[in-house]
Amino acid sequence: MKQLRVKVLAGLFVVAGVLSWGGARLWDALGTLPSVPLAAPIVLGAIAAVLAATALSLRARLKAQRERRPGAKGVEPLMAARAVVFGQASALVTAVVSGMYGGVGVFLLDSLDVPARRDQAIYAGSAVVAGIAVIAAALFLERVCRLPEDDDPTTPSATPA
Repeated sequence: MKQLRVKVLAGLFVVAGVLSWGGARLWDALGTLPSVPLAAPIVLGAIAAVLAATALSLRARLKAQRERRPGAKGVEPLMAARAVVFGQASALVTAVVSGMYGGVGVFLLDSLDVPARRDQAIYAGSAVVAGIAVIAAALFLERVCRLPEDDDPTTPSATPA
């Protein structure tokens, strides 16, 4: 399994943001712009909380397991792998979704004098901030579940083909 790259996430965010900004301009020119739901930042915040709680729980359990504490509850490798996959998937999807809300939010910055559009811009900005929290929690979870590197010089290293 490959590690997430911040450059890939940033690229997804920017591409989705630019496409969303252009789509919002076109949609607004043709009619009414769809609203940004209030639930967007709430759901993204909940996902960030779940990822952070999972990472903190796994970190504590792995630390207890490494220190060989009596009664320490171990971490099954498959459970850790599933947690990492959940974190990576969440980060990738959230980069796109946050980019979309960011693009709409940037479009709405031109019309902050209209109260309804101002509220939509606040919701979009909050969704972007919550999305960044999801990505940070996913990267933290991935870091927690990373296997320690093999520092033993006697083991043969694999050479890339």
